[in-house]
Amino acid sequence: MNIVNIIEAIQANLVRITDHADEEAEADKLTFDEVYFSVFHGEIIEDYPNDKPYPSCLIYGQTFSGSPVHSVWAYNEMNLWVVLITVYRPDPNLWINWRERRRQL
Repeated sequence: MNIVNIIEAIQANLVRITDHADEEAEADKLTFDEVYFSVFHGEIIEDYPNDKPYPSCLIYGQTFSGSPVHSVWAYNEMNLWVVLITVYRPDPNLWINWRERRRQL
């Protein structure tokens, strides 16, 4: 997946936000402007090409104030829409430099 496709869809307002993503954003006190900003300046850290119904990926970025954010996006190549599946503030106990999952013992 290419982050440019996701950015272009956001800029074109071709975004669907799942109820789950909406609830998680509210729980973590994240605005969608912050989520979008984190994607615009972020990077794909995990790719899920076999996800259904559309391939998806995990993006790491930062809020306006520099706090880490993870968001999972699916991309529909047919209509160029993206779906924000979930978004959250990553747990430092589970991530190394916010980009690599820690091994669970």
